[in-house]
Amino acid sequence: MTMASNGADAEPRWLTDEEQRVWRAYLHATTLLEDHLDRQLQRDAGMPHVYYGLLVQLSQAPRRRMRMTELAKDAKITRSRLSHAIARLEKNGWVRREDCPSDRRGQNAVLTDEGFRVLEESAPGHVAAVRQAMFDRLGPEQVRQLGEIMRLMAEGLQPCDRDADLPWLR
Repeated sequence: MTMASNGADAEPRWLTDEEQRVWRAYLHATTLLEDHLDRQLQRDAGMPHVYYGLLVQLSQAPRRRMRMTELAKDAKITRSRLSHAIARLEKNGWVRREDCPSDRRGQNAVLTDEGFRVLEESAPGHVAAVRQAMFDRLGPEQVRQLGEIMRLMAEGLQPCDRDADLPWLR
C-alpha cells in the first residue's frame, strides 16, 4: 500500500483504486522503458543507459567538460557510482579526468574526441528506441500532456541542495 501523510499524527491518505492503478502502471512502464533503453544501448554501443547519459551531459557542457560533483548532481547519482562509471569510460578512452584549475581538490570529467564519436554513432539508434517505445504510441496532445505532467512532478520533487541525503553528496 502507498501512504502519504500530512503530519506525524495524520491519518494516511490511501490511494484510490484509480490512483493505485495509475501508480502501478507508471512503475511498470518506467521499469520496462529503462530496461528497453539499457538493453538497446548495451547491444548497439556496449554501454549502459546511465553511461550514455553521462556522455550526453558532457557533450552539452562548455568545452565538453564538467566538474565531477556537478556531473553527479545532474545525473542524480552518488559520487562513488560516478567515479566507477568515469573509470569505465576512461578505460574505453571516451572520457578523461583532469584537475580543476580553480580548485586543486576538484576534478573535471572531459569527453574525448573518441567518446564524442561513440556518442554520435550511438545516438540515432538510441533516439529510434526512445521514439519507438514512447512517442510513436502517443498523439501530439498526449505528448504535450505527458510533458506537462512530468514537468509538474519534477518541479514538486526537485531537491534542495541543503537536503542532507542527496545522492551526489554521498
